[in-house]
Amino acid sequence: MNKAYEVTYSPFRAFTREEWRKLEDHPMFPISDIDLTKLQALNEPLTLNEVEEIYIPMIRLLQIHLTHYRNLHNERDQFFDNTSKPIPYIIGIAGSVAAGKSTTARVLQKLLSMTPEKPTVELITTDGFLYSNVELERRGILNKKGFPESYDAKRLLSFLASVKSGRDTLEVPVYSHLYYDVIKEEIQTIERPDILIVEGINVLQVTTGKKTRRSVFVSDFFDFSIYVDASERDLREWYLERFKKLQQTAFLDPGSYFHKYASYPEKKLLKFANKVWDEINLLNLEQNILPTRFRADLILEKGECHFVRGVRIRKI
Repeated sequence: MNKAYEVTYSPFRAFTREEWRKLEDHPMFPISDIDLTKLQALNEPLTLNEVEEIYIPMIRLLQIHLTHYRNLHNERDQFFDNTSKPIPYIIGIAGSVAAGKSTTARVLQKLLSMTPEKPTVELITTDGFLYSNVELERRGILNKKGFPESYDAKRLLSFLASVKSGRDTLEVPVYSHLYYDVIKEEIQTIERPDILIVEGINVLQVTTGKKTRRSVFVSDFFDFSIYVDASERDLREWYLERFKKLQQTAFLDPGSYFHKYASYPEKKLLKFANKVWDEINLLNLEQNILPTRFRADLILEKGECHFVRGVRIRKI
């Protein structure tokens, strides 16, 4: 094994990209028929090679976990002399702003739905559980959007409890990145999926940013968790590049919350984006997000251009 990935007595087993792609024969997917442009997020390149070498082995690993989950359900039904429908299997995906969580989530959703069992796979983001801008302003934390205290934790936990209680119809609030706010009139309805992917920067956190007596956390409902990791230098670069791309696209919309930045010259735009990164995103990363990395079951270690250079798997 590559010396760079060895950690003495680590709770994780580490693989280089080369080692990871050579694992057990992968399930066959007609991946050449997949429209990758529908899966990748803005400024996050995705190639067939990345899908084949990184995501297909990950799907095989998840299939192993899902098979054991289904078998356990069936054996429990036999033990209790009962017939019931399995509770949704929940996969959590965490990581910094600009790390590429949304692309990872969409790729997994697509590939999992193509496995032989043809499971129903739904995807939600925790953005919808942010407090509204009006409420954040009332609390004086609008500049801390994305920090633990900016989420309606009770609502999010109630939703996840409903999922794990077997409720058939579930409703998820919707967040608009264009308007930079939760859309009150819009709801995402989910009909009891086989697999639910929950993506968000703070989903592995066990603190709220303030004193609390809460003893239940979002990650308590996860059956498997993934952390998308990258160096701070790369994350900053990806954030700045995305900000420049947004100026040329979404910011041009007069209805965009960030429309006023559409006319900024590049130097002024980058100065503002760096300020946002340093005072909000980096602070959140260092204080709240990065410390949760080793709570994940699997860590995707990204290198330049968003391509995965290594994978860590929690030992069992």
